[in-house]
This record gives sequence, C-alpha cells and structure tokens, in this order.
Amino acid sequence: MLLATVLFAAACVLATLAVGAGLAVLLTRVSRIPRLLLSLAAMAAWAVPSVSGSTTWMFLFDTDLGFVNQLLGIEGFNWMYDRYTAFGLVGAVVVWASFPFVMVTLYAGIEAIPKSVMEAAALDGASVWRTFWRIMVPMLRPVLAIVVIQSIIWDFKVFTQIYVMTRGGGLAGQNLTLNVYAYQQAFASSEYGRGAAIGVVTMLILLAVTVVYLRALRRSGEQL
Repeated sequence: MLLATVLFAAACVLATLAVGAGLAVLLTRVSRIPRLLLSLAAMAAWAVPSVSGSTTWMFLFDTDLGFVNQLLGIEGFNWMYDRYTAFGLVGAVVVWASFPFVMVTLYAGIEAIPKSVMEAAALDGASVWRTFWRIMVPMLRPVLAIVVIQSIIWDFKVFTQIYVMTRGGGLAGQNLTLNVYAYQQAFASSEYGRGAAIGVVTMLILLAVTVVYLRALRRSGEQL
C-alpha cells in the first residue's frame, strides 16, 4: 500500500509538472487574449472543490451515460473496475486540479528571466526545446525545487479524489492509499490506534518532505 501511494504520487507529480511547465511556456508565446482565456480556464479548474470536480469527472466517465464512452463508441465500459484505469482516471483528476499552481508559478518565473537572455538565445538560433532545457530550467531551478516539493506534499496526501471516485478504495481495496486506509481503519472499523499509527507515519514522511521544502525555500530566497 505504501508502494502504491508512492508510485501514484510520483506519477501525479511528474504529469502535473509536465502539463504545468508546457502551458507556462505556451503562455509566454501566445497573444494577450488567448493567454487570458487559458489563465481563466486554469484558475477555474483550480477553484473547483475536490468533491464537485471528482463527481463531475465520474459523470463524464459513467459506464452507461458518460460522455467519454459515447464519444469513443464504448458501451458499458467501467473505468473504475480495473485497478490501473481507476488509478489513471483519479490521477488525471488530481493533475487537472493541480497543474494551475505549477503553470502560474513557472510562468511568473519565466517572466522574471531577463529578456536579453531570451533574445540572445533566439539570435543564436536555439530552438524552443533547447531554450527551455539549457536556459529556462537552470534559471528556474529555485522555483522548480519549490514547485516539485509542494506537489509531492499535495499528491502524497490525496484523499478526496480517491475516496469519492473509487467509493472508498475500489473493488477489494485495489485502489487504497495510506490516507484512505487510515480513514477506513479509524472511522469505518473503529481501529483508532491503527488509523492513528498510519496517520503518524504519513505525517513523518510529509514532515521530512516539508523540511526539504523549507530548506529549498530558504536557499531560493538567498539566490533570488
């Protein structure tokens, strides 16, 4: 279960960073109106409560009436029946709700990069991909460190999306994570000691990540 939690969180973090970074770069290359529309759409996704967002996605992927099944021409396919498709769908919801933070933060960092540096790269004939990896990423390293650690903290303790969409952990507990399991033990089975122990383990793991986060924040403050 710990391994499943770690792998699920890692996949969500990587996907969130990829989507957020890609859209942040896109924001710097589109005109004002598309940039405003994209920003508003991202903020709307970020502002939606977790329960409402999870319920909406469940309706879109409903077995019988879901828009996705009708669009793909699939009849009676249950996305939550298989462990991996269920984790994938929940992960997509987590990424959908998390990428705006990464996008806005990295966009602000990119805008802080001196224009002369980007103009020099363009004059040297650097491609967009090369400019991103060789210029933007090194200069954004302090911001990236904060974004990565913050995303790890959020995604490791995801509860609402998994609990709502898998109805408490999926068939035979196939989609259980530490947070959902702790809730089940403490409130469904009245095993308060076991639930508290899981909570303490989760807290210690997140505390370690938080220490790293605070150190990265301090270092980035000194560098910036």
